[in-house]
Amino acid sequence: METFFSAILGELASRSISFMISKCLKPTALTMEERLQRLLLRACIIVEEAEERLITNQAMLQQLSILRKEMYRGYYTLDSLRCHGHEEDSTKDHEVSKSVTPSMFNPAKRVRLYRVSGQSLQEHTLKHVLGRLEVTINDMSEFVMFLNSYPRMCRQPYSMHLILDKCLFSRQMEMEHIMNFLLKEDATGNGSPGVLPIIGPAKAGKSTLIEHACNNERVRNQFSQIVYFSDDDLEDANMVTLRDSGVIKHQNHAIGGKRILVIIKLTRDIDEDAWTRLYSYSVDCVPNGSKIIVASQSDKIASFGTTQALRVQLLTQEAYWYFFKLRTFGSTDIEEHPKLVSIGMDIAREMNGCFMGASIYTELLRANFNAQFWSAALARIREFTTLNVLLNDAYISDRPWQGDGLSMIRRHTNSASNEDETPMIT
Repeated sequence: METFFSAILGELASRSISFMISKCLKPTALTMEERLQRLLLRACIIVEEAEERLITNQAMLQQLSILRKEMYRGYYTLDSLRCHGHEEDSTKDHEVSKSVTPSMFNPAKRVRLYRVSGQSLQEHTLKHVLGRLEVTINDMSEFVMFLNSYPRMCRQPYSMHLILDKCLFSRQMEMEHIMNFLLKEDATGNGSPGVLPIIGPAKAGKSTLIEHACNNERVRNQFSQIVYFSDDDLEDANMVTLRDSGVIKHQNHAIGGKRILVIIKLTRDIDEDAWTRLYSYSVDCVPNGSKIIVASQSDKIASFGTTQALRVQLLTQEAYWYFFKLRTFGSTDIEEHPKLVSIGMDIAREMNGCFMGASIYTELLRANFNAQFWSAALARIREFTTLNVLLNDAYISDRPWQGDGLSMIRRHTNSASNEDETPMIT
């Protein structure tokens, strides 16, 4: 009998030790969080180093874009989990202070149970993001090796938040696509101007991309004129009449040649026959080496191009939060301000991808670095959204990045009437 009990106790002790060892060796959420943080640091080093290089290889730029998206997703997930943990701790402390009754209906217990039940979802999300980022970084070994062969551009400041106002955020691949089209000589050599269609939804950044490209010194030295046209200028579909229309954005008489860069921004569809006539006229009227960029939301203009169309997508919610966080916190350690990060993420969601709103509010938030002011700013933004719905019966999508962006309310006076001021939505 003693031998039997001894065997049972030995088996129980062996299993207990095995269980404790497996429990200690099992990766916890905190361990995965640390791994994610280290991987994000590696990704950030690669991205910032690549952004200082003049990369012309389209495949490398595409791979860099993939890494950048995974990095944004990683930072968004990490910040979300930290905010979630901070909110849970605050809620738990608040509820425990109200009641400590040992009942299954105790609010403190409900919070604790919710936290346990939600842990598996957090671990799953963390593992998924961690795995994708790890695979992406491992695939960047050749990219890092070839990166040193590309020349450096002008040296940038150490902190990215110092240059966000002077550069395009997360558009390196798209910008290089445009620059390659503008600076590369036509392979056909038949005198016809090259056409680059740029397609994308409203507020995706098509006009901003074109503006930055036209302000580039290499482009301005390539063309003697940069002329902008709109839909109204194209109604006659006659290049001869267009000579006296349009807006000249740049003119340089010092360079040799008369090459012209024509920018056409379409807000509505253009008839294909009208475009064909217009382009045929341009062959005779526009000097050799001239280029045309056509920007529109419609996929129909893809057939107008002499080269592959550039498709511009809206920034993801993760990328927008990275931009918003850099502008708001700058070089401040966000781990020291979990409450502000939580409020900031709510404000960024309410912005719905609006860069103008981000530019305004990040300046205000950075100048008033306290939770009370940030909470008031969040309340005011939500008030604007509610008023838009009530006054205009406007549709605002529940899904982020599917609505019309942040809408601001202003007062507008109609000078032609004696009526009182009425709210207008802009």
